Amino acid sequence: MLAKDEPEMNPSEHAPVPFGDLRRQAATLQADLAAAAQRVIQSGWYVLGSEVAAFEQEFAAACGVAHCVGVASGADALYLALAALGIGAGDEVITVANACTYQADAIIQTGALPVLVDIDPPTHTLDAAQLAQAITPRTRAIMPVHLYGRLADMTAITAIAEQAGIPVIEDAAQAHGAWRTDAAGNPRYAGAWGTLAGFSFYPTKNLGAVGDGGAVVTNDASLAEQLRCLRQYGWGRKYVVSASGGRNSRLDELQAALLRVALPHLPHGNATRRQLAAQYQAGLGATPLGLPTDEAGHVYHLYVVVAQSHTEREQLREYLRQHGIGCDVHYPVPAHLQPIYSAWRSANQPWLRPQGAGSLPHTEQLAQRILSLPLYPELTPTEIDRVIAVVRGFYSG
Repeated sequence: MLAKDEPEMNPSEHAPVPFGDLRRQAATLQADLAAAAQRVIQSGWYVLGSEVAAFEQEFAAACGVAHCVGVASGADALYLALAALGIGAGDEVITVANACTYQADAIIQTGALPVLVDIDPPTHTLDAAQLAQAITPRTRAIMPVHLYGRLADMTAITAIAEQAGIPVIEDAAQAHGAWRTDAAGNPRYAGAWGTLAGFSFYPTKNLGAVGDGGAVVTNDASLAEQLRCLRQYGWGRKYVVSASGGRNSRLDELQAALLRVALPHLPHGNATRRQLAAQYQAGLGATPLGLPTDEAGHVYHLYVVVAQSHTEREQLREYLRQHGIGCDVHYPVPAHLQPIYSAWRSANQPWLRPQGAGSLPHTEQLAQRILSLPLYPELTPTEIDRVIAVVRGFYSG
């Protein structure tokens, strides 16, 4: 029993807040997901059937493009987009280093060379002002990354690419439903800016499967047909290989059916993410943290703040852990500083350009300071308030 002068605490003030909880999302759609799974099982057709075809049509429409080709993962989506363009040994592809290694890995798999450009600190996306000087006669593609739910500056990037005659491959793995206004003043969604775009349906994405999955979208019918060959061994028709660089990378019928259940809920989920992000913005504005710069088409796949130093980030991270608040770092080691690339450099392999610490100062500095706080549609405003209170408690001492 509490003493008379001891205030009664609200249990929510001490409740843990998980960084992610896929069980909550599944619970809201459980009946429809179960029905979709049962439909696939009863059909007896599990690979490249009617569910994949229907999802491809529906997702293409959601992106505002003509074609969608379902593949096994977001990583495969990037590789297959490069392969569809015929990119290979001796070619260069421009991208960024702050989105882990997925882009560089896909480029290296084709035999091409990743050329890394620093980021624009407020947006964490490719700095278009540095793009033109990175282009060489060997540049065969530009791969901007729409990071944390925000599109890169696609108006500037596509203008530079068009002038140079270079295709753009959007990495839209974290940007389902995100958009920017085009030159005509109309919203244009992620996937509708470049020649090709790769999406991931990893379970934690804004549009997530119950397992792995991905897609490439495009307005180019010939590229779409090439991608359909490449995702299935390079077959032009069954057992006849007509395209090199193919692999076994097919979106499962089961995952396509489950994604069809989730897709109509994407706009509402993105709107909820924006509401929760606005709550963070209001509650954390008085702290020393750098907060995301908001814009209309940002869909907040992640809510990423920036501490004043690496030491402060690590102290805040531990403080949150001690108070039951989940958090993470996306991403702690830029591509050009990854151990595997360091090993290749020591063997005189020209796998990346530029190379070594200090070559991408904004990318490197932010990797030391960024921290992702919990944000997903199933979080409650009370839980966001709990995170805000703990963060503010850290700074108030």
